Amino acid sequence: MTDDAYLVLLNGTAVTLGVPPAAVGELACMETPAVRAWLQAQGVTVASPGLRLLPPEETAALPDDVERLPVPLGEEELSRVRRRTAPHNVARLEEELLAYRSSADGRDALLVRALAAGVPAHRIAELTGEDLAAVKALAH
Repeated sequence: MTDDAYLVLLNGTAVTLGVPPAAVGELACMETPAVRAWLQAQGVTVASPGLRLLPPEETAALPDDVERLPVPLGEEELSRVRRRTAPHNVARLEEELLAYRSSADGRDALLVRALAAGVPAHRIAELTGEDLAAVKALAH
């Protein structure tokens, strides 16, 4: 397995891997001179049906004769590619986990604000599902 994501051209193959780049949204790599030159050399555009973007874990499944270009993806971009290539139920759960992470990031601050506003610790525990002892510990 490689650490690089790949832009590949799957014209005429029975293999359906990855995701069309347009389905992922804006990607910084698509504007780089290397990607533009590669697309031009292949005679395709970003909207070409055989053009696919693969996360690193899928590149081992590529046939040897497939045209490919390693592309730099940021963490958030790679996450979007992975969500789009995952089965629907997995992608949905990943979205829920991301929502959980973003709400959990401010967990302590939110609980402290609620305590400071006068919401009783037992009520905070009821509303959040947090352990009452953990809520009370934040009050000190």
